[in-house]
Amino acid sequence: MLRSMFSAISGLKAHQTKMDVTGNNIANVNTVGYKSSSTVFQDTLSQVVRAGGAPAAERGGTNPAQVGLGVKLAAITTNWTNGAAQSTGRSTDFMIEGDGFFVTRGSGAEQLYTRAGSFDFDATGRLVTPDGSILQGWIAEPDGTINPNGPIEDLSVPYGATVPPTATRTSTVEGNLDSAATTGAFVQTPVRMFDQMGVRQEVTYTFTKAAAANTWTLTVANGGGALPLTNADGTAFDGTVTFGTDGVMTAPTGGIRFTPGTPSWPGTVDVDLSGIDQFGGKSEVVPSDVDGYAMGTLQGFSLSNDGTITGTYSNGLRQNLGQLAMASFNNPSGLEKAGNSSFRVAQNSGEPMVGVAGTGGRGVLSSGALEMSNVDLSEEFTSLIVAQRGFQANSRVITASDELLQDLVNLKR
Repeated sequence: MLRSMFSAISGLKAHQTKMDVTGNNIANVNTVGYKSSSTVFQDTLSQVVRAGGAPAAERGGTNPAQVGLGVKLAAITTNWTNGAAQSTGRSTDFMIEGDGFFVTRGSGAEQLYTRAGSFDFDATGRLVTPDGSILQGWIAEPDGTINPNGPIEDLSVPYGATVPPTATRTSTVEGNLDSAATTGAFVQTPVRMFDQMGVRQEVTYTFTKAAAANTWTLTVANGGGALPLTNADGTAFDGTVTFGTDGVMTAPTGGIRFTPGTPSWPGTVDVDLSGIDQFGGKSEVVPSDVDGYAMGTLQGFSLSNDGTITGTYSNGLRQNLGQLAMASFNNPSGLEKAGNSSFRVAQNSGEPMVGVAGTGGRGVLSSGALEMSNVDLSEEFTSLIVAQRGFQANSRVITASDELLQDLVNLKR
C-alpha cells in the first residue's frame, strides 16, 4: 500500500514540474527571442519481487517480476527552432535567421549570449540591451576596414561624428561617342570633384569630333581654361583620342592624368577612359566612379546580412562603422539561463565559437525586425491538460491507497 502512495507522490511532483514549465512557456508567449521548454520523465528504480530464471533442459526460463517505484524528472529540454519574424522598422532591432547568438557584455565584464535582438543606444552611443548589457563586435578602422579575427569590444555608432574631406584623385568615365558624328560635334560631361578642403570643383570633360576618321580630341577644364594633360605614365598627351574600326579605343592606353593647378588641390587626378566606345548611336559620356568627398556628418546606418554596420554621412559617403559578433555552440541546450533572455556558458555547452554572421553555422542577420517567441499556444494548452490529468490521476492513486489502508485497519474491528 505504502509503495503505491510513494509512487503517486513522485507522480504529483513530476506533473507539478511539467505544469511549472508549461506555465512559464505561456507566460513568455510574447517574449522576444524566447525558446520554449518541455519536460521529459523517466521511471525510477524498480523493486524485484521475483528474479528471472534461465531456461534449462527440463523447464523454460522465467521473466523477473518487478514493481516500479515511481517517476522522476529526466530533463527540461529547450526547443531551438526559430520564432516568427516581427517587423518593427527600428534600425536597432536585429533578428537572427538561423542558429547563433548575439554576444553581450553584462555587469562585471561577464560575457552573455542572447537571441533577443532589441537594442538601443546609451548616452555614449553604445548599443545596449534593455537591461543594459552592451552588444559586442568589431569597431572599424578610420578607413572603414574591419578585422573580424581581432578581439571583440563594445559596439557603438558615433552619431554626429564627422569625417574630414578628401581630395579627388581618381575618376572614371564611360559611354559612347557617335561614330557618325560630323566634324566639330562635341559632347560635354560635367564631373563633380572636391579639393583637399572639401570645396566642390566643377570639372568638365569635352570630347570634340576631329576631321580624321575615328578621332576625337579631349580637353579638361575646371571653371576656366583647359588644364594640362599627360598620359598615365607621365608622358605628354596631345588630347587625341582614337578608336579602331571595331569601336574600341586604341589611344590613349592606360588613361590620362591632369593637374588641377590650384593651391587647395595639389597633386594629380587619374582619369580612366577605357569604358568609352565609338559605335553608331547617340553620343553620351557619363562619370561612373569618382572618389573624393566633402566633410560629412554621420546621419544614419544600416545593417547587412553579415552584421556589418554601414554609416551614411551627409556628404553621401557610405563607410563601415563596425560589425556584430555572433557566437555558436556545439550544444546550445547545455547553456545556463542567466535571466533577461540571456544565457551563459556552462559545463556541457562547449566553448563559444565567435565569428561573423553567415559563416561557421551561424545564421544571417536582418535589421528592422525581431524574432518572436516560438511558443505554440495550442501545444502548450494540450500540455496543460495532460499535466492536470496526470496530477489528478496520481492524486486518485493516493486516495485509493488510503481507502485500502482504511479497509485493512477495519479488519481488526
